[in-house]
Amino acid sequence: MTASLFLSMTAFALAASISPGPVNIVALSAGAQYGFRPSMRHVTGATLGFTLLLLLIGLGLHELLYRWPYFTALIQGAGVAFLLYTAFRLATDDGRLGADQRKAAGPSMVKGAIMQWLNPKAWLASLAGMGAYTADGAASLLWQFTALYFVICYLSIGCWAFTGTFLGRFLQDSRQMRRFNRLMAVLLAFSALYLLWL
Repeated sequence: MTASLFLSMTAFALAASISPGPVNIVALSAGAQYGFRPSMRHVTGATLGFTLLLLLIGLGLHELLYRWPYFTALIQGAGVAFLLYTAFRLATDDGRLGADQRKAAGPSMVKGAIMQWLNPKAWLASLAGMGAYTADGAASLLWQFTALYFVICYLSIGCWAFTGTFLGRFLQDSRQMRRFNRLMAVLLAFSALYLLWL
């Protein structure tokens, strides 16, 4: 891999990973409500879920999308529904900050991974990235791009969780946390509906 190709891949992965989107909004909210270490479960799951999706797209999953366009519509519809449901859960959260609440409703790796598979932005980024960097079919580029993307994705979503943790210091009571969660719910719902027009 040449230096220019490496820099190009890095820039693409960073722009796609760190830009605002549903997964990052949830990481921000998780960091604020549960703290950095618990929110890293969401970060890890989301990173693993996205990386697996990216790899499978590179290995040929995109052919399925071309042959059955209804599958794409199904993913998009299910993704928007899941994101809206997540926004609803955020909006109706009571904002409690106690230890019991943190343990009972903390972020999970599985939900983070599922969120990526139901996130239309993740599918678009995977298709665009693999189309741009592995179209010639070189297996080594596929694995290098996937490994590079894993690191950048993990750090990017982690930055959102860290920022949420920092903001959480200023959200010291349940009323403030409810307001924050409702703001995050509105942003999540907006991003979900926006994805319908992409």
